[in-house]
Amino acid sequence: MQGLTEVISQQAENIHAIDTVWVALCAALIFQMEGGFALLEAGFIRAKNAMSIIAKVIIDIIFGGIAFYALGFGIAYGASNGWIAFDSGISDGDLGLGLTVSNKLFWFIQLGFAMAAISIVSGAVAERMKIWTYAFLVVLFCAILYPIVANWVWNPNGWLAGRGFNDFAGSAAVHAMGGFAALAAAIVLGPRLGKYQDGKILAIPGHNLPLAAAGGFILWFGWFGFNPGSTLAAVGNWELIGTVATNTFLASAAGGISTMTYTYLKDKKIDITMVINGVLAGLVAITAGCNVLGPNGAIIIGLFAGVLVDVAVVMVDKMRVDDPVGAIAVHGVNGMFGTIAVGFFALENGLFYGGGASLLITQFIGVMAIAAFGFTTTYMIMKVLDLTIGVRVSREEELAGIDAASFGLESYSTFE
Repeated sequence: MQGLTEVISQQAENIHAIDTVWVALCAALIFQMEGGFALLEAGFIRAKNAMSIIAKVIIDIIFGGIAFYALGFGIAYGASNGWIAFDSGISDGDLGLGLTVSNKLFWFIQLGFAMAAISIVSGAVAERMKIWTYAFLVVLFCAILYPIVANWVWNPNGWLAGRGFNDFAGSAAVHAMGGFAALAAAIVLGPRLGKYQDGKILAIPGHNLPLAAAGGFILWFGWFGFNPGSTLAAVGNWELIGTVATNTFLASAAGGISTMTYTYLKDKKIDITMVINGVLAGLVAITAGCNVLGPNGAIIIGLFAGVLVDVAVVMVDKMRVDDPVGAIAVHGVNGMFGTIAVGFFALENGLFYGGGASLLITQFIGVMAIAAFGFTTTYMIMKVLDLTIGVRVSREEELAGIDAASFGLESYSTFE
């Protein structure tokens, strides 16, 4: 009997060890996605503001990380009343998630999701928002706003979790939340100088497309930690991990193909900047349902996402909302689309597979609630910040470039 007990104990230790290595590796991939955000956004804006966007992504990590540790994690994963939790934060107690890894490691991988959500906002406010004001927004977003939504979706007692809402890795909780928060922030900030003149929409090209492409590849690579890592365990999940990874790739590739084809048919030339965003749109859209879809459904969702992102970029511009990197279209619009698409394409309970409309209705209610919450709360916070400490750099700073005005240096120096 003692020998059997030892064998069982050793098996449990092996499971903990394997799952810990798996989650730690995926968490590291997710963390490195912040480098992708920094390079992508820097490449898509003008050289005179490249350092400022890198600073904003660093703020996402350092300020957002401490805020999520101090308050956000407890709000997200503490004892919930269905809408919000209040907890002291990381503890060794049972979170009710059936974890085989420590709560501290679970906190670290969840931190990556919080940082990704706020980094979506950083791109939409590029080239015109004050650095310290942005830091205030990051703290509030990572300490309160995002954790409330995570509570709804991923806390076992969250009201959306209780309805059977399927958002496996965050099309709604991360991307729609971040995308619609970005929309609110961009509206309050107003457009960059010279963006809209005499009723015309004037393009402000990014300064370094290879840099943006490098950022896109890093994000693409990191997504294979983002989605498969949401299994939170390796042992017993090998089939699920394979499904998630396959669907993630197929949707991203299909998104790139449809964007490339659409822009060529529309403009008689390929817009590679939109192809990058098309790949990301496919990734965003599949993130909600990568665990419950078949490969053909993933391809279809990616194809739709690749066209939708281009249409949404134009629509946002026509609304006179200036989003320098297309964050609202990529993350907000496609996060919403991908979440709703689960209700159609899920192999079990999906409308197209004989499951009726129940899941579809739940997906629609959930993502609309998250989008409305993200937009409304961010809009109010931005308005308060605007009336108090101000949200926008001066006209002189914007014309000169935030890098020189706020940091006293330029991203690219010329040596004689």
